[in-house]
Amino acid sequence: MRQNAGGLLILSRADVTRLMDFPAYIEAVEAGFRAAAAGRALVPPATGFDVPGGAYHAKAAALLDGPGGIVAVKLNANYPSNPSAHGLPTIQGVIYLADADDGRPLALMDSIEITINRTGAATALAARYLARPDARVATICGAGVQGRIQSRAVAQAIGLERLHVWDIRIAAAQALADELSKELALDVRPAYDLAVARHSDVIVTCTSSRQAFLTPDLVRPGTFVAAVGADNPDKQEIDPALFALATVVVDSLEQCAEIGDLHHALVRGAICHGQVQASLAELVTGSKPGRRDACEITLFDSTGLGLQDVAAAVVAYRRALEAGIGQCVTIN
Repeated sequence: MRQNAGGLLILSRADVTRLMDFPAYIEAVEAGFRAAAAGRALVPPATGFDVPGGAYHAKAAALLDGPGGIVAVKLNANYPSNPSAHGLPTIQGVIYLADADDGRPLALMDSIEITINRTGAATALAARYLARPDARVATICGAGVQGRIQSRAVAQAIGLERLHVWDIRIAAAQALADELSKELALDVRPAYDLAVARHSDVIVTCTSSRQAFLTPDLVRPGTFVAAVGADNPDKQEIDPALFALATVVVDSLEQCAEIGDLHHALVRGAICHGQVQASLAELVTGSKPGRRDACEITLFDSTGLGLQDVAAAVVAYRRALEAGIGQCVTIN
C-alpha cells in the first residue's frame, strides 16, 4: 500500500467516527476472521501490565494479503476512575499501522471508537450463528459504553422486539434504556432485577465484574449468551457451571483460556479445552457448525483480538486516504 508515501497519517477519534459506521465494523471484523482462517493473518498473544490506578494492554496483528499487507499494534490504557476523577474516558489509546512489506509507518489513530465498535461487531457476528432465528428478547448486563454498542449489535443481528438493560447502578440502566428506546425505535426497558434474563433469548454481559453473576438458573434452554466483559484474568461474569451446560465458542481459545471467562471455567474444572466447540473464525468460514438445535444454550466468550483492531483500522485508513481525511506528518 503506497498511497501514503509522504508520511504518517494521523486520524483523530472524530475522523474515525466520520469514516466508519457500525455495519462497516461488522464487515471488517468478519473479513479479518476469514483471513485468519485462511492463514492470511498473524495474531500473536496479547500482553499487558498494571500500574497504580490502572493498566495497559497491547494487542497486535497482521493482515498479509500479498503486496499491501498491514501490521497493527494497539496500546490501550484502562483507568477505571477516569470518568469520575478526571472527566476522561476509562479506555484511551492508539493504533499504529505499518506496511507489512517494508515496515514503513502508515498511520496513527485514536483507538477508542475502534475498540468499542469492533467488540460489538464480534457479538453481532456470533449472534448470526449462535442465536435462535426466532430470538426476539434480549437482556444487556451493563449500562456503560459497551452496553450501548452491544445493544446496537444485537439489534443488527436479530429481529429484536424488546430489550432489557440491567446494571447495579439503577440510574445508569434507566438512562441507557431511555437513550436506546429513541435510537433503536424498540421497546427498551430498565431492569431492576436480573431475573429478566430468564425470559430472554439473548443475554450479553459487558460489565467490569470480578465475581460471576450470570448463573445457570438465569439462563433458559435455547438462549445465546455473549460474555464480553472479562478481558483480564481478574474479571469474571459467567458462573463456570454455565460453561458445562453450553455449546461454547471463543474468539481465540488461547486468549480466552488466559484472560476470558473460559479461564475461570477451566480452573474450576467445569470444562476442558477439548469441549470448546469452535472459534468464531471457524463459524464464519463454515468449517464448524453454529447453533444445532433450538434448545441448546450457546455461549460466546469474547476477549477482543488484535485481529479485530487491524481489520477495522485498515478499513478506516483506506477510507481516509480515499476521502482525504486526517493530517499527514513527516517523522523520518
